[in-house]
Amino acid sequence: MKTSDFYYDLPEELIAQDPLADRSSSRLMILDRKTGDIQHKIFKDIIDELNPQDCLVINDTKVIPARLHGVKEGTGAHIEVLLLKRKSDSVWETLVKPGKKARPGARISFGDGLLVGEVMEVVEEGNRLIRFEYEGIFEEILDRLGEMPLPPYISHKLQDKNRYQTVYAKHEGSAAAPTAGLHFTEELLDAIQKKGVRIARVTLHVGLGTFRPVKVEDVANHHMHSEFYMISQEAADIINETKRQGGRVISVGTTSTRTLESVADDRGFIREASGWTEIFIYPGYQFKCIDALITNFHLPESTLLMLVSALAGKEYILNAYETAVKERYRFFSFGDAMFIK
Repeated sequence: MKTSDFYYDLPEELIAQDPLADRSSSRLMILDRKTGDIQHKIFKDIIDELNPQDCLVINDTKVIPARLHGVKEGTGAHIEVLLLKRKSDSVWETLVKPGKKARPGARISFGDGLLVGEVMEVVEEGNRLIRFEYEGIFEEILDRLGEMPLPPYISHKLQDKNRYQTVYAKHEGSAAAPTAGLHFTEELLDAIQKKGVRIARVTLHVGLGTFRPVKVEDVANHHMHSEFYMISQEAADIINETKRQGGRVISVGTTSTRTLESVADDRGFIREASGWTEIFIYPGYQFKCIDALITNFHLPESTLLMLVSALAGKEYILNAYETAVKERYRFFSFGDAMFIK
């Protein structure tokens, strides 16, 4: 299977640059994965597609303002640091630009010395381990100095950084938002629960690898980035009970999907667990846990497009994307949604 098999042509003007004023007013394409049939609705209509006894699985990770701008001590050169993974209280794996100015021993000052980082070593893919020095609480300093790490296809800063968070974001640690969840409002979630749909919360901290292109032509040779996940006993119980009662497990986003499929047994049941997952889902994969998926429209040749193709079939997905382009849907993080049922 070739990476180029997952290419589609997308006009640049269809890449959404800003979120809509009302989260739930995005368009919603409904794709029947058995027939390929397509319907066009508004996202808040998702409630009509859900049945009592279904379970909605949401990823409650919270994006941290992970992009920092600093200066190199001694030269004053501008350096941008993107926090990727926390290794210990004060040590992070980071992406640094320009990397050649951040050799081991280099010290970078942020906020006139409010935060200082020292490059410890260069690790895989050229990332840097940086030890930070500060007084007080790291998260508070980060909130003051950091910027939201918006995807590379967003051309400007976000006016309200909370719009790159889901309304249910709780556990800090993501470098990118689980964007399928951006469509939900608290009111819509309340209405869904009142209908008898249960909501299970899982956590997967989204890494920047989610935007990384697949650089190999043979899909099977792609190495997936690792991401940290947590599933509570409460969430596992809700999901397992849903399956026993014949309800559907409906995943909100590819991140929730990867979390569930990483721990599901052969019957699709889930256990309380936490750890790192590198699961790569592409056509040929047999889903164990999820029955349906709410997702956004993904980049050409991306691992996310491969995941949805594994669920609905590559032909149906590429036809749906071609239809979305014709119908002028909005694409990517702040764009419209798709329900694969």
